[in-house]
Amino acid sequence: MLEQQLIEMRRHLHSNPELSYEEFETTKSIRGWLEEAGIRIADYSLTTGIIAEVGGYHGGPIIAVRADIDALAIQEDTGLPYASLFPGKMHACGHDFHTASILGTALLLKRREHELKGTVRFIFQPAEEKAKGAKQVIATGALKGVQAIFGMHNKPDLPTGTIGIKSGALMAAADGFAVEVKGIGTHAAVPEAGVDPIVVASHMVTALQSIVSRNIGSLQSAVISVTRINSGTAWNVISESAMLDGTIRTFDIEVRNHVLKRFQQIIDGVASAFGTTASVRWLPGPPSVHNDASLESLAIEAAESAGLHVVTAIPSPAGEDFAFYQQEIPGFFVFMGTSGPQEWHHPAFDVDEQALSISAHYFADLSQRAIQQFLLNDQLD
Repeated sequence: MLEQQLIEMRRHLHSNPELSYEEFETTKSIRGWLEEAGIRIADYSLTTGIIAEVGGYHGGPIIAVRADIDALAIQEDTGLPYASLFPGKMHACGHDFHTASILGTALLLKRREHELKGTVRFIFQPAEEKAKGAKQVIATGALKGVQAIFGMHNKPDLPTGTIGIKSGALMAAADGFAVEVKGIGTHAAVPEAGVDPIVVASHMVTALQSIVSRNIGSLQSAVISVTRINSGTAWNVISESAMLDGTIRTFDIEVRNHVLKRFQQIIDGVASAFGTTASVRWLPGPPSVHNDASLESLAIEAAESAGLHVVTAIPSPAGEDFAFYQQEIPGFFVFMGTSGPQEWHHPAFDVDEQALSISAHYFADLSQRAIQQFLLNDQLD
């Protein structure tokens, strides 16, 4: 019965995707399902998104479980009978799966609420795709008193029934950049009369790649991708400026700082060599998702108890704003296998819905184990 209930919830959310900061109907649906089950809504001032709690009748530790609720600006191409009803919007990252799964966790724990020796706080977070929703939740004080937070991301390349677990760095810090090169415009037939910013920008693109190949150790990791170059308005005019946009992905804070430093040095150096100026505007994203080693055994024990096949998670270069929670309190993030046909953000993205019930039960057991562990720690102290 629970499995079918979660499938219906997920399909409703999938058919009605809402972008970051626009999740009003999604929030309304989540609230309705929670209230129907008698789960209390916590009073935190979120415009979209919602926070709920189960337990707390016996005091004890507070554990948080987080799901993200926003969709993407992608045109769906799955052919599913419950495909998006809104052109250009799609749950192409599986946040509908996350939301329905954690709703299932809340329903399971509600059944045994009076047995809980602590509180489980459920965070249904908005705007993960903008990497700002977690900060909004934190600003409300929703982490006050919380001793640990857990979350997941579906993983299409892992089979259903498999879970990826790893302490330490799991997902990358995701920084964006916008570089503006200022040259001197001129007629394309007389380039010597100006300074061509496109030539300068081209040298920058090449030079930036040397950071990874020559400044980062072979056992370390970083990615620098220039994803857009924009300059000029006519075929016979050399523009006075050029723009470079892109992203940097790193897993280690020292590597991150070193890459950003070298990036600035190269931009300044190349610009100076060509007699131009250049400015860098940073678009800082979330830091690396870094799992607390003290929580790893709990995550593995809950998985093995549920009969899941545990594998060592392979770190992903994608970013996740769950990392902001981990800057505040201990946290652990896992990859849940969903046997998907395509990777995240693909128009044909989908999940195996059998993983909904699996995930719900996993986080219910994990939450209880975490409460018990913190109670034990308090007694030992």
